Amino acid sequence: MPRRSATRHGSGRHRPSRPARRPVRPTRPAPGGEPAVAPALRTAAAYCWRLLAVGIVVYAVFSVLGRFHELTVAVFLGLVGTAMLRPVADLLARTLPRPLAVALTLIGSIIVVFGILALVGETVAREWDTLQRELGAGIGRIQRWLEQSPLGLDPEALTDIQSRIGRFLSEHRSTLASRALSGAGRLVEVLTTLALGLFCAVFFLHSGDRQWAWFCAQLPLTVRDRVAVAGRAAWRTFTGYTHGIVLVAATNAVLVGVALYLIGVPLALPLALLEFFAAFIPLIGSPIALAVAAVVALAAKGPVIAAVVIALIVVIGQIEGHVLHPIVMSWAVRLHPVVVALTVVGGAIAAGVIGAIVAVPLVSVLWAVRQALRRTNTPEHSDAPSPDHPSG
Repeated sequence: MPRRSATRHGSGRHRPSRPARRPVRPTRPAPGGEPAVAPALRTAAAYCWRLLAVGIVVYAVFSVLGRFHELTVAVFLGLVGTAMLRPVADLLARTLPRPLAVALTLIGSIIVVFGILALVGETVAREWDTLQRELGAGIGRIQRWLEQSPLGLDPEALTDIQSRIGRFLSEHRSTLASRALSGAGRLVEVLTTLALGLFCAVFFLHSGDRQWAWFCAQLPLTVRDRVAVAGRAAWRTFTGYTHGIVLVAATNAVLVGVALYLIGVPLALPLALLEFFAAFIPLIGSPIALAVAAVVALAAKGPVIAAVVIALIVVIGQIEGHVLHPIVMSWAVRLHPVVVALTVVGGAIAAGVIGAIVAVPLVSVLWAVRQALRRTNTPEHSDAPSPDHPSG
């Protein structure tokens, strides 16, 4: 019989081949004999020091703005007024000289603002006597409600609280008077800031584009185009944000005013105006204003109407968060709600209420500038001349 050929291993059985092992490369030591740093750790360290540098710059910016907060608020108000009134001034300037168009726009806006304030003051004065009676009766109802179950508070404790409040006011009358005088000084600062903001808005409306062109012309040629691109992106984003937040605030104010008027809550118009101004602080301003309305409803109409106002807070919050903000703010800003919340809280910590108002538009403008400069660095845009450059 023919002999079977021997296998490779010298036997008739076939052994499965094992996969070849990949050779382990030894880690090369870094120069100087130190071990190499892992790539993930190197990347994390790079991001950490960049984030730390950004945080230091942001803190320094807010510190400077807080140091000169009157000037900062005045310029900010001037930019807001320019963003709101620029379309009207441009429309009037088609048939009128530019200075006359700017003057008519500013005078008309001032008349509208003072007309609204006069209407609110007249409403408060007309309802003041009724409001005092309702608040007195409402406080009595709240006290009786606290004395009943399930709370069952001691009536003497409530009376003692009222007497303590009265003694505190009588003992600290001089302190309250000095604070009132300091509040009067604060009012003078507010009026001065408003006048300076109006002064800035006049020149921004009249010749803001020429001022920006002059500023860009003073820069070196190497950075002039990039600054012009950043300025256009910043102003477009700021204008879109201003129009959007005013539209959201006006919609909230109309909804709140109509709802409070229908359920019979006193001071519906002033509370609606408070809602309008509070909506300029995203996420937290509107609930605070509606909480004030709930307290007024509790004192004037009782817990049932107050519960209705609290339900109104939830409904308007849902409308604002899921309908108005996504639709309106997508015109100019694309920030995640978490980013907006952190920005508002950070601005409030750094500069109080002013910081909470300014923080979101500031972050939105910086993000828009970053995106615009990033697009200009792409290959398809690197060789394209700028429309503001003389060679373009």
